[in-house]
Amino acid sequence: MTEQQPFDLLTRFPGFEVRRYPAHLVAEVEVHSSFADAGNQAFGVLVAFISGRNNTRGQVAMTAPVVQASTKIAMTSPVVQGSGVESGRHVVAFVMPAQFSLETLPTPSDPRITVREIPTQVAAARTFTGRWTERICQLQLAELSTAVVQAGLEINGPPRFARFDPPWTPWFLRHNEVVLPVVGDAASAKPAT
Repeated sequence: MTEQQPFDLLTRFPGFEVRRYPAHLVAEVEVHSSFADAGNQAFGVLVAFISGRNNTRGQVAMTAPVVQASTKIAMTSPVVQGSGVESGRHVVAFVMPAQFSLETLPTPSDPRITVREIPTQVAAARTFTGRWTERICQLQLAELSTAVVQAGLEINGPPRFARFDPPWTPWFLRHNEVVLPVVGDAASAKPAT
């Protein structure tokens, strides 16, 4: 079974959860393409890295999710895909297995790949099933954003979209998430309506 990115569940609201994600490593690639094609363009580059195209020629286990985010010129978001200033630029990232540190993770041979540590983060996460389209992801983001504000939490960063299943998984069984960094006391926030 594929290792999944760990998190601590802080609280549940109707339609979303508030989670604490521990610091973790990502290997990411920035691509210039449509939202829908970004994952396809970056996937092969990242798979080559975890399959041995690195300084040790060692394999790195595949983890879930694969994250996509749109970028601004200077990318600072984690394993994600979100809205940016320059349209058509997206970062697609693989979360690295928890056993690795910056010192122990193999170095990518491909200069398009960046490895970096994402600090601990509190975020609201909304799970959804179905196809991975920009329209569906933006609708899910709008619903999450509204619920987060109604709960009294403050959005504190760009959204990211996460895919947990391989592309051959039937659309109605796919596990997807939209994740929004937040600040605020999740324990004292009021339930979303």
